[in-house]
Amino acid sequence: MKHVVVLGSGLVGSLMAKDLALDGRYSVLAADRSEESLGRLRDLPNLVTERADLSSAAEIHRLASKADVVVGAVPGFMGTAMLKAVLEAKKPIADISFAPEDPFTLDELARASGVPAIVDCGVSPGLSNLAAGRAESLFEETDLVRIMVGGLPFRRVLPYEYRIVFSATDVIEEYTRPARLVRDGRLITVPALSEPELFEFAVAGTLEGFLTDGLRTVLRTVKARNLEEKTLRFPGHAAKIALLRDTGLLSNEPILVNGVSVSPRAVTEAVLFPLWKLPPGDEEFTVLRVVAEGRSGGRRVRRTYELFDRTDAKTGATSMARTTGFPCTIAARLLAEGVLREPGVRPLELLGKEPSVFGALVDGLLAKGVVFTERAEEVVEAGS
Repeated sequence: MKHVVVLGSGLVGSLMAKDLALDGRYSVLAADRSEESLGRLRDLPNLVTERADLSSAAEIHRLASKADVVVGAVPGFMGTAMLKAVLEAKKPIADISFAPEDPFTLDELARASGVPAIVDCGVSPGLSNLAAGRAESLFEETDLVRIMVGGLPFRRVLPYEYRIVFSATDVIEEYTRPARLVRDGRLITVPALSEPELFEFAVAGTLEGFLTDGLRTVLRTVKARNLEEKTLRFPGHAAKIALLRDTGLLSNEPILVNGVSVSPRAVTEAVLFPLWKLPPGDEEFTVLRVVAEGRSGGRRVRRTYELFDRTDAKTGATSMARTTGFPCTIAARLLAEGVLREPGVRPLELLGKEPSVFGALVDGLLAKGVVFTERAEEVVEAGS
């Protein structure tokens, strides 16, 4: 049996560890500093747990050295250091850790170590990148890639009509970090929450999208004249968050309150996060749409990629965990089977350019009940 080490046993890490262990072809070691998180994984076949300090490069190196394949699921602020330690151990990795740093800074190390690093391997970044790369590979020239993605509760509760099932701090970061996009071939930056517009979805109904900084590696790897990502929420949510931001309540700059220095953002997070936590038993859903337009065979073509997933009624696994975790475990399997061998940092848009790998990811998701569709249509141009 191939040996897989899963670094991090939170919401998504624990699902990935279970998925690989229940496969029957892998022995899995799940590592985390939290006994509570590890406790949820005990007594599963082909799986052992180990308490470990995943902020330690030496500890990461020790754990990775035991693996045939590593799966990364640590918090974003630890992601780059973790990835570096795994690559120094010369082990292939599939990683969902949403680190703020550019993963390509570790490309030279991955190549020198002779191993692939499949990074940003979730839903978005992740499947959104896969779609962008797939579309670009089928166009002779790419004019547009628009990504629309969000995770939301079915039960809408005022005032925010929003719930979280992953890192709350990362949510606030989406709302405050300036958004990078490409317009007419030029890289520009605009405030997050800009340019809200309404979109219609078959099950979710009317959702509002606004610009956020989620393109990451796509800005470098996909050569389209126009690139953007919009986060989806129920209509009106963005205006409420913008009011908090513009009032200064999402600022990290300390202020004095009764002689005590406090961070407005820390206070706001402490108030909001309990309100935003998804109550037990409530269902949520994840929706992704990627629209790409370009030229193929002298025609203008639109390719649309869509995903809709909801809480698994049988297992209780959230759609966010499923749509983030399963792409990563599929990539881990492809690493273990030797399908993915090329050394270097490889985000999913590069894998999307390979038809067999794209197909393996789509088929693997379908086997887990996650439907990721692709359709193409000719666009009739004005005057034609």
